[in-house]
Amino acid sequence: MGLGPRLEIRQSQQLVMTPQLQLAIKLLTLTNVELEGWIGEELERNPLLASGDAAEPAEPERARSIDDSPESPPAITEASSAGLEQLLRDGIPASDGAPLEADYTGERFHHDCASDQPADWSERAGAQGDDEGFDFDRVSGAGPTLGEVLEQQASGQFDGLDLAIARFIIDGLDECGYLAESIDDIADRLDTSPAHVEEILAKVQMFDPVGVAARTLSECLIAQARAVDRCDPAMLNLLKNLDLVARGDMAGLIRLCGVEREDIVDMIRELKSYDPKPGLRYSAEAATPVVPDVFVTKGTDGAWHISLNQATLPRLIVDRDYQAELAQGADKATNSFLNECVTSANWLLKALDQRARTIIKVSTEIVRLQQGFFEHGVSHLKPLTLKTVADLVEMHESTVSRVTSNKYMLCERGQFELKYFFTSGVSSGGGESASALTVKDRIAKLIAAEGDDVLSDDSLVEVLNGEGFDIARRTVAKYREALGLGSSVQRRRARAMRAA
Repeated sequence: MGLGPRLEIRQSQQLVMTPQLQLAIKLLTLTNVELEGWIGEELERNPLLASGDAAEPAEPERARSIDDSPESPPAITEASSAGLEQLLRDGIPASDGAPLEADYTGERFHHDCASDQPADWSERAGAQGDDEGFDFDRVSGAGPTLGEVLEQQASGQFDGLDLAIARFIIDGLDECGYLAESIDDIADRLDTSPAHVEEILAKVQMFDPVGVAARTLSECLIAQARAVDRCDPAMLNLLKNLDLVARGDMAGLIRLCGVEREDIVDMIRELKSYDPKPGLRYSAEAATPVVPDVFVTKGTDGAWHISLNQATLPRLIVDRDYQAELAQGADKATNSFLNECVTSANWLLKALDQRARTIIKVSTEIVRLQQGFFEHGVSHLKPLTLKTVADLVEMHESTVSRVTSNKYMLCERGQFELKYFFTSGVSSGGGESASALTVKDRIAKLIAAEGDDVLSDDSLVEVLNGEGFDIARRTVAKYREALGLGSSVQRRRARAMRAA
């Protein structure tokens, strides 16, 4: 075969990820709060994009109702963007039924979303907000940091080398208030003795909050005991043997402390009032509110209504009047720029509309499949996978994963991440599977209700098997540990210590 240049025609298919498609994927993963910030940037970038009373899409696409019909969801017309069609081409089902009927004439649709509902609904749902849903004023801003609080106290008490040592100690604290730097390293860097550093450290540990700059939990609690003049030899021995307290070894504590059982009980009761992580009182991070993206409410007709939280999203419009004003007498470059702005704004409106439709569709299926949870609680939560929802709404599984990431649903039972409703299953009686969360909830209730006879993992298995849950002992132990519950031996010792 000879080598040389030649022309060939080949036909192939490939998916080109345009910037618009990449951005559409990004929009799916954003929460309402994140999307609000992103839209703010777009408003600054595009002069033809404005925030105002834009025309709303048809109500059935913004809010849905669910009844008990087993049929498939109604069809929704997809946005006419070629890029979005390629990205979410599997996102809109064909019309083959209408189980999720929307009450187009009901009072429900006189409101944009559940955030416009009366305050009593928000309070029942755990929002504790005002007439607009959430009360963001209750989330306080960031206060002084731990370092700032300690620096102010150190400046008033030390000077010279002592102040430099105190500042090195303060700079070496972690978020819990514990000293991460070694005494020898601080002494070497400041050309002083470790004993001098220890002297300053002991004084810093008595700053407010007492117990900061400790190197161990025992040292932190000892400082707090000294601050209230309770660090007698018995208490000191107890604080130096916290492992015995954790195990509930009353006999060992009585022997080491040399006091009666009643005195040990009093010391442990006082120990519970101490703060093991004093630095967390001055967390540097401001509290970040979790704002729901989807509202689920039950109407007077008994149907569940799903709507987006429109309160956090501005309504966007393309300012045609401003476009016409700028286009008058404009040159070719200006007209080209205006056309790009119009195209970008139109695409953004379609992308946001498609995002809203997709979230509503996925949320509607979640509520329909987990209707038992919304009616009766976690004990009726069913096993659910992303693939199950993806097949029902005729989307790709990765699209459902993006839609449910970092999204929260507010209902009358509280606020839950959408991922919360996707759980593995455990075999149960009747040929159906029970959700792992249902089993965990049952284990927690059994342990909470146990009396003097503490249930071992084997006993829990017997009870659960008797209730129809086909579960192994190692699974019970795994679920119990995930709930933060100790073994039967640990719970028995803890109960004995509380009763002492």
